[in-house]
Amino acid sequence: MSQTQTSSQTHDVVVVGGGLVGKAAALLLSQARLSVALLAQPAAAASGTGGTDSDRWDARIYSLCASSQALFERMRVWQAVDPARVNPVYDMEVFGDDRGSLHFSAYQAAVPQLAWIAESSNLERALDAALRFSPQVQWLDARADALEVDAAAASVRLSDGKTLRASLVVGADGAHSWVRSTAGLDGTVRPYQQLGVVCNFRAERAHRDTAFQWFHDGEIIALLPLPDQHVSLVWSAAEDHARHLLALDPQALAGRVGTFSCGELGRLTPVSARAQGFPLVLAQAKRLIAPRVALVGDAAHVVHPLAGQGMNLGLRDVAALGDALAARESFRDCGDAAVLRRYERARKEDIGSMALTTDGLHKLFSTSSPLAKFVRNAGLDSVNMLPFVKKFLIGRALG
Repeated sequence: MSQTQTSSQTHDVVVVGGGLVGKAAALLLSQARLSVALLAQPAAAASGTGGTDSDRWDARIYSLCASSQALFERMRVWQAVDPARVNPVYDMEVFGDDRGSLHFSAYQAAVPQLAWIAESSNLERALDAALRFSPQVQWLDARADALEVDAAAASVRLSDGKTLRASLVVGADGAHSWVRSTAGLDGTVRPYQQLGVVCNFRAERAHRDTAFQWFHDGEIIALLPLPDQHVSLVWSAAEDHARHLLALDPQALAGRVGTFSCGELGRLTPVSARAQGFPLVLAQAKRLIAPRVALVGDAAHVVHPLAGQGMNLGLRDVAALGDALAARESFRDCGDAAVLRRYERARKEDIGSMALTTDGLHKLFSTSSPLAKFVRNAGLDSVNMLPFVKKFLIGRALG
């Protein structure tokens, strides 16, 4: 695979966006023997901290469900993910703000694990290695400047003046997607007035391969297990409070997290120089498709991170798009309208139900009224006593 700009070529697919979802799309489609141009800048170095390599952990940590693992195995890259940097989740403990609690167990649900916790850089390295050996992929370090579509193909003009023609353009360029906007697919965006605060710690007590989550006064604190007693924090906090948390020195933030997590994991030692923050929104493109255009990942939808399902949704987009293209009739090209409609239909229910679920949970746990507080805590306790309901919820989370 070349990472240099070459003369203009015609491809089956142009993928715009070089994050995990974009790279996964490029690799999966190339393995279906499609010619793919991937427009992406080289991956930046992992964001970590000082200290030994084993102490450096990405700020970007993902919870991968069974469907995401299956896609990585389908692409034959799961084996290339560094197992020493990945941690299984066998249990999940959820605590309400008034003694309500809920426990999920992989053993009780008869599944190998509830999820895998992995760093973005670990996953990207595995994808990059596979992409480098794919003769079907042309990797261009270039920016797309213009998109034109006619009956036969789409044309993407690059920042260096060159033009790529393809049957299909895949927009995998994130929440502020250029492809989505250019194709006229911008939809709704509703800010949650919260920031996600992320950083990593080493825990004094064993996390027991358990993911912890606390709901407190409309905010959500999650500690996700990483190898060697490390944990990753995702704190969904109101904007003013989040800015205060981001301004704290690492040790002060560790103390604050320890207090809000009721000391569950004992003393927390920072392994991140500073916490990072990102705005939380609910966003949905007008449609997933336009003439010779398909959206995947955050370009198509953004949900609240309280369920850790944003990346999993995006990877299921990739799998569904790959399936739609693989199943197309011989007389249809990759950008055929009927093929793209099949992709959109295949994703409608999953995306809609996840957006509805995460938004509903956010509303329920962000309401401060005594009645809402009673309902949510009683609800946690009630679900905890219904194994079949918990198994259903786990099944949905596994994808």
